[in-house]
Amino acid sequence: MKSLALLTILFIYSLSPLANQNAEKNPTQDNSIQLALLLDTSNSMDGLIDQAKSQLWKIVNELAVTKKNGQTVDLNVALYEYGKDDIPLQEGHLRNIVPFTKDLDKISEELFNLKTNGGDEFCGKVILNAVDNLQWNKSNDDLKIIFIAGNEPFTQGDVDYKEACKKAIGKGIIINTIFCGSYDEGVQTSWKDGADIADGKYMNIDQNAQMVHIDAPQDVEIIKLGQELNKTYVAFGQGASEYKTRQEAQDQNAMTMASEVMVQRSVAKSNAQYNNSGWDLVDAEKEGKVKVDELKEEELPKEMQKMTTTERKEYLDKMAKEREALQNKINQLNDERNKYVAKKMLENKNENTLDAVMIKAIQEQAKKKNYSSK
Repeated sequence: MKSLALLTILFIYSLSPLANQNAEKNPTQDNSIQLALLLDTSNSMDGLIDQAKSQLWKIVNELAVTKKNGQTVDLNVALYEYGKDDIPLQEGHLRNIVPFTKDLDKISEELFNLKTNGGDEFCGKVILNAVDNLQWNKSNDDLKIIFIAGNEPFTQGDVDYKEACKKAIGKGIIINTIFCGSYDEGVQTSWKDGADIADGKYMNIDQNAQMVHIDAPQDVEIIKLGQELNKTYVAFGQGASEYKTRQEAQDQNAMTMASEVMVQRSVAKSNAQYNNSGWDLVDAEKEGKVKVDELKEEELPKEMQKMTTTERKEYLDKMAKEREALQNKINQLNDERNKYVAKKMLENKNENTLDAVMIKAIQEQAKKKNYSSK
């Protein structure tokens, strides 16, 4: 079995609606969480990747209730893969797939695109690459976390993991390590040492554990409302249709995993972390990134091009109100669902899965930096 490494999710990468949407921007430094996810895509890591696919939205929903100084946090996520033979040795068998981004649909899309292929797993090298090349906030008051998971020795490669971990914590970046196997074996192969050096938490999981999905009476309605939310998004600018297509495709991807995954995605789409101001005119105008009366006709979707300025503003206001109503209904149903699921989970609780260990670590580390999950 090969290593799985680094889950990091980063907050604070704004997408420009009229420029290259994959280019990194300087992140803000107020109430932010940056998480980098580095996944080993060598052979035998399919189970871990499946957990990441199915639990992404649940993790996002946990972060959605996190606040600092009474304000909702700004979430950015980054994604790496490493340990794959298809990636040349001179590149360290690693690749930064997505830099820090708020575009959670992009993260989901790339997770579903991941394929495994045998290779060498260089934990120190991928950590150092993430530390050096991602745009981390300078302030150590912000929560900056790397998650790395795997099941091969942490010591592989020509970069000393100790030096990489020391450099990370020197920048205020916490490293949490997740060993896919027994607790003791992870300790013996230096996974715990890596976490200890960078003020992180060492955890172990069963990457092949069968995920427990609980059906609830509210699921059908939540899924329906989540799909209706898509109709309130007004794509504009360069590559507009690509983003709308991606949004719909990630609904379909979620449904292929389990109905509960689509429920969690629908709930995520109803909270502030699901921000699409880089391509959605409703979000972009709400945040003051654009003014609809200053956009060129060709930058607008076809349904708005022949409208007057007044009609365009009225249309966006209508979409915003419809979205808010749908989101409120989803959240109301989800509150009811959570009560139902809580009772069922007493019978099926599994704390040895990716989402469980990540959420627990994030909550503990966020609290130390005065973030609150209530």
